[in-house]
Amino acid sequence: MKVIKFGGSSLASAEQLKKVLNIVKSDSTRRFVVVSAPGKRHSEDTKVTDALIKYYKHYITDYNFSEDQDWIINRYQSITDELGLRPAILEEIAGAIKDLATLPKEDNAFLYDTFLAAGEDNNAKLIAEYFRTEGLNARYIHPKEAGLIVTSEPGNARILPSSYDKLEELRESDEILVIPGFFGVTVDNHICTFSRGGSDITGSIIAAGVKADLYENFTDVDGIFAAHPGVVDKPHSIKELTYREMRELAYAGFSVLHDEALIPAYRGQIPLVIKNTNNPDHPGTRIVLEPSSSATPVVGISGDNDFVSINMSKYLMNREVGFGRKVLQILEELNIRFEHMPTGIDDMSIIVRGRELTPIKEQEIISQLTRKLEVDEVSIERNLSILMIVGENMKSKIGVTATATKALSEAGINLMMISQGASELSVMFVVRTEDEKTAVRALYDAFFE
Repeated sequence: MKVIKFGGSSLASAEQLKKVLNIVKSDSTRRFVVVSAPGKRHSEDTKVTDALIKYYKHYITDYNFSEDQDWIINRYQSITDELGLRPAILEEIAGAIKDLATLPKEDNAFLYDTFLAAGEDNNAKLIAEYFRTEGLNARYIHPKEAGLIVTSEPGNARILPSSYDKLEELRESDEILVIPGFFGVTVDNHICTFSRGGSDITGSIIAAGVKADLYENFTDVDGIFAAHPGVVDKPHSIKELTYREMRELAYAGFSVLHDEALIPAYRGQIPLVIKNTNNPDHPGTRIVLEPSSSATPVVGISGDNDFVSINMSKYLMNREVGFGRKVLQILEELNIRFEHMPTGIDDMSIIVRGRELTPIKEQEIISQLTRKLEVDEVSIERNLSILMIVGENMKSKIGVTATATKALSEAGINLMMISQGASELSVMFVVRTEDEKTAVRALYDAFFE
């Protein structure tokens, strides 16, 4: 039994929906279909979700939103007309889009989420109708009916553990259930969306809830590449990697799958495969719990930018009990999350993402470190990038880090920091952002060419 999820590019037009139909028809074990809102048909197009955001902004500011409504409805109509669907389904969708403008604006923390979720919700209705027209025993099911009950955190909903008992009951259905992704329903019956990559999260939750044998995530690429194709020319695709490897790669810039979406499937021990809607016969990339013995030491190389290092020095720092805790307490009080903390005997660096450190917070950190902790020196270094080489089998291979540092040295790249966790799953390098792409290419050549 499989749960299958389609992204926005896979559902952008009638032509794409025909491919989706063939994929579902080709395998009778594909019983649960999680869908996104229609994405872009071409580079100059607009996503339905973006159109809904514009509609929402015009609605709450009392601006004329009739053109927004018409554009969204016409987008669905172009699909229903080309697929030859009955008019009633478009009337239902049009009514739902227009009803958004009747919701209360005041004291409605879930209004924005409700607008955004309309893209997925109405697309699921359309797709279920299309499946039925083509002879499939399919049914649209709302997340509330399915049992997707979530916390009351607009834009950052989390599934309630008690929901999984209800979700497991879906196994008993003999229909193909079409489920809108991206949102759940609170105990108070409010629409509440997941964080970015929300439809991936829905698919992962459904897969764990129904105890699927496989979760298939269909996108517009042939799986996951060993490095970003925009940086490395024609990198090879990864056949298999573990959840832990995927988590590390997603953290440092791999955007094929949102790292939060991995959690439910990982905990449910459900294998996952990334496949291409436009090339469904390609095996894609399989994400599993344990690595195979034949796996290479390094499975992927990723890079991400906009990191900042807070550097501090204090003589005899290592003899001062509680110094690290006091530093982290300063960050906590300023609501700043830290990413990494390389240390020496008398110095410490705290790596944070650039968006976490506003100019006001930066000055406050410098002031508190100087005044409260009496550090000898403190500086802030911006425009840093983090590179990761990732592989479960690195720990059994001697010389991986040496190979990496040699490659970076020969490329003329200065290493700012280097760090490896106790699991030996990844090695992290900090370089200047201007050197990031060159560094990724050098590492790729060292391990894959």
